[in-house]
Amino acid sequence: MRRGELYRVHKGTAHDPKKFRVFVIVSRQVLIESKFSTVICAPIYSSYDGLSTQIKVGIEEGLKHDSSIHCDELVSIQKSLLTHYVSSLSYEKMQELDAALKVALSLH
Repeated sequence: MRRGELYRVHKGTAHDPKKFRVFVIVSRQVLIESKFSTVICAPIYSSYDGLSTQIKVGIEEGLKHDSSIHCDELVSIQKSLLTHYVSSLSYEKMQELDAALKVALSLH
């Protein structure tokens, strides 16, 4: 399990209307490899609003259609639920993700 990997999760959050949702791991690698039972993830939605906290992703990342990572909706997910690997973000997409997380968390 690595930072930047995408996983399809059954009912990632209690209020999600979808049965399954893809999430990208955003936690630092040290936490991922630790004994903590959860990691921080960002959900991927089919909508894109053009916000600086959203990153466009799609078929290149193993998804069925154009979508976007929403860094304003970070959630903690049990590592045990991250079993359906989809793909990993490219170096360029990871740079975009880092920039969007900085904006979302107001880290300058």
